[in-house]
Amino acid sequence: MDARAKLAGHSIHQMLIVFPLGLLATAVIFDLIYLLGGVSSWVTASWYMIAAGIVGGLLAAIFGLVDWLGIPSGSRAKRIGALHGIGNVVVVGLFLVSWLLRLGAYDHPSAVAFIFSYVGAGLALFTGWLGGELVERLGVGVDEGANVDAPSSLSGRPAAERGRSAA
Repeated sequence: MDARAKLAGHSIHQMLIVFPLGLLATAVIFDLIYLLGGVSSWVTASWYMIAAGIVGGLLAAIFGLVDWLGIPSGSRAKRIGALHGIGNVVVVGLFLVSWLLRLGAYDHPSAVAFIFSYVGAGLALFTGWLGGELVERLGVGVDEGANVDAPSSLSGRPAAERGRSAA
């Protein structure tokens, strides 16, 4: 099932999710470095990364919702997509609480702030797996004619067309 929101022939949602996932995961790693004896600049960097990850996550969610609306009702993909989307909104919410708890003390966050971000990261592993299930197993966001010799999405030719094409 092809994505509804596309840019240059590719799913915008799939392009955008790498940013919040990378930013939020790196923030969690920086928090861990701080907790293992690192200097406060690690958690200061985490505070900024969490803020950027929240913005990126909300932006990706908009395009994910557009794609989800195009999934046939009553399908397994619709149910998995709903769980994926709702779960990721919860992830963003958990990181938002962590970020808010760090306000005014972003160089020395409370234990509760760390707990919210680590729970968010754990949930993101599950929701990321659900996203993989949607694409890899259920074919959501994949051109219906996709094949190993499909022409470039910029060529204007259908993916189902066979024949070697330039990268």
